[in-house]
Amino acid sequence: MKHLLRRLGLLLTCFSLGISTAHAAEIYPSKPIKVIVPFPPGGGADTLIRLISPTLGELWKQSVIIENRPGASGAIGAELVAQASADGYTLLMGSTAAVTEKNIAQFAPVALVSASPYVVTVSPALNVNSIKSLIAYAKANPGKVRYGSSGPGSASHLAGELFASMAGLELLHVPYKGTGQALTDLLAGHIDLMFAPAQTVMPQIESGKLVALAQTGAKRSEALPNIPTVTEAGLSGYSAVGWFGLFAPVNTPKSVVQKINQTVMFVLSQDRIRKAMLERGSDPASGSADEFAAFLRLDQSKWAKLIKENKVAVQ
Repeated sequence: MKHLLRRLGLLLTCFSLGISTAHAAEIYPSKPIKVIVPFPPGGGADTLIRLISPTLGELWKQSVIIENRPGASGAIGAELVAQASADGYTLLMGSTAAVTEKNIAQFAPVALVSASPYVVTVSPALNVNSIKSLIAYAKANPGKVRYGSSGPGSASHLAGELFASMAGLELLHVPYKGTGQALTDLLAGHIDLMFAPAQTVMPQIESGKLVALAQTGAKRSEALPNIPTVTEAGLSGYSAVGWFGLFAPVNTPKSVVQKINQTVMFVLSQDRIRKAMLERGSDPASGSADEFAAFLRLDQSKWAKLIKENKVAVQ
């Protein structure tokens, strides 16, 4: 009899949890949503979430509050979200540096917003106009070509490490606390090179203040049809993309995760949003939360191999 009562209690508990989870998704969102960007204003993550958040807010009929919490290559902001209530009201606009193999277990991947190539961007003062001439210059000046990144372990850092490894170069990595700071120094001539999110450098490239040598994807981005890939430009087999996506604390109800994902995907499918993203050099993403999680496993495996084989410092 006791065994039967125990089983009945367990069934009732599971039934109750199922109802509460479904109810959570049904009423979500019932209050403002906070999205933490773990980098300073002006970078890729910040630009994209500010582009889509007004439409998300309209659809949800709630305010979407963007809060920049930079530091430690994104780890500080990421930890704030990891420790937040798992209810879908505190989200992370994450990237390669902020969500790594070390902390991915603390999060529920929600929605990939964009996975786009970076642009190999140089200062005009460097006086190179192609990937081949950049490689030749760097080989003639080992350790003197300075490339900036948004921080140790960021996609802009790892893209540079991969480039140096494949081309047999010794480049000087200069980490910053965000893409915006690195861009300021590139424009000022304090560094020579960036593997930069297109949305942050295309205005300067189009105005002639910076020079685009190539894009880092395996194929040309829809957003950058006139810029060759690194492979096309002379370094065969090179491929690296920078991604940005939304995460919730682990144990957030799956129904809530799915509801957020569906809304984000609807926003990214809108012609107005697609056009705005492509104009900024970002390819709008698509796919479920599970597909985002699978994408992350492949991406993190690739970079973990590079970090281990080349003893790359990411902290």
